[in-house]
Amino acid sequence: MTTIKNEKNGKWSQSITLKLILVITLSLVLLIPSSMIRGLIEEREQRKNETITEITGKWGAEQTICGPVLILPYTVLTKQANGLTTETKEYYQVMPDKIKLSGNIDTEKRYRSIYEVLTFAGNFNITGNFSKLTDKEWPENHHSILWNEAKLVIGISDLKGITRTINMNWNGSNKKFAPGNAKCTLFKTGVNTTINITPDGEYQFSVSFSLNGSNAIFINPVANESEISLSADWNNPSFDGNFLPADKTITDSGFIANWATNDMNRNYPQIISTGSYSAHFDYQKVGVKLLLPVDAYQKSTRSVKYALLFIGLTFLIMFFAEIIGKTRIHPVQYLIVGIALVVFYSLLLALAEYTGFNQAFIIAATVIIAMITAFIHSLFKTSVITLIIALVLFLLYTYLFTVVQIADYALIIGNVGLVIILGLVMVFSKKIDWYANNQNMDTPSTNNIQNE
Repeated sequence: MTTIKNEKNGKWSQSITLKLILVITLSLVLLIPSSMIRGLIEEREQRKNETITEITGKWGAEQTICGPVLILPYTVLTKQANGLTTETKEYYQVMPDKIKLSGNIDTEKRYRSIYEVLTFAGNFNITGNFSKLTDKEWPENHHSILWNEAKLVIGISDLKGITRTINMNWNGSNKKFAPGNAKCTLFKTGVNTTINITPDGEYQFSVSFSLNGSNAIFINPVANESEISLSADWNNPSFDGNFLPADKTITDSGFIANWATNDMNRNYPQIISTGSYSAHFDYQKVGVKLLLPVDAYQKSTRSVKYALLFIGLTFLIMFFAEIIGKTRIHPVQYLIVGIALVVFYSLLLALAEYTGFNQAFIIAATVIIAMITAFIHSLFKTSVITLIIALVLFLLYTYLFTVVQIADYALIIGNVGLVIILGLVMVFSKKIDWYANNQNMDTPSTNNIQNE
């Protein structure tokens, strides 16, 4: 009786249903270390971002150029309740009639430890004009305009990027800029210079300057008519802002892009008085991000999202091989293979920081496929099953590499691949007599009963 009882327990312990439940449970449990790998990727990416911030903080961050804008102080008389009149100073911000801005950007990759940052040094030239101020419509009644205190300001988002003193030609006279936004509400930081104007004068200006920055350059043109032209020696631009270029040319050696905007594209008038509009506008911002190719962290994150698919399909192939080959595989051996599949992502991340993602993927995939194949061969002792599993792993990693590389089509390719895989699983599962195999897997126990 004891033998029969043990054989019943043996039948349950050798049940295909129980084995399948264990395999599924192991697949879900292995998602825990997979999520830990994703956390490691985020941690390393944060470290990279901190390094980039450190470098750009010394060289110059993402830059935005705005203006130039004419600042005109004016006085306002206010009658108080006690009958007295007080005089306060406020500021008009007058936009130019036309500007042309051209910029030529030279890029350079900078390195700190294993991290890479794209910086640039740009040379910019702005020309334009202001027409007669008597022809303009002033937004409110003022007591007097202080023409002798007029300033011209240019917004520059990160003043650390200015490499030398900025000089300007204003109607034939040279002017030197000083730091400060001179009460302009269109931007937070900038440079300004005092200018001489009269209400009936017309003024031409030209200003050239050099500016360092990192990753992106934007222009916020404020004139009635603005023409912007940017060129760079970088062939991977991402045009951003509120307007796309009117025309652009991208070659292996760089790009050239041109924009054209007018006063109908902005959300503020030609003259802004104090308090009439919110500070720091970006309504007309145009520009370009100088993108590095998708880095190792982004691709590694995409890869680890497919961890469950890899673990589940590998376990499923082993499970089918176990049934067809009538070779028992212990759950611990499933776990060992699962851990190897998870280690792939950690190895991929570690190598990618030094060799780049593509080389790291090939090395890591080769190592893991070789390890799992050797382990499977030691279990089944047959070349056919070993080659089948090796081929399946090779196809899975090739599929993953393709999906990660083609970001724009990753969703459609990923879903097509899943449908094909599901179809193959259906075909193979249909060829297995699940109930017959469930009875045949306890043959050793049947022999024991007969001997009794």
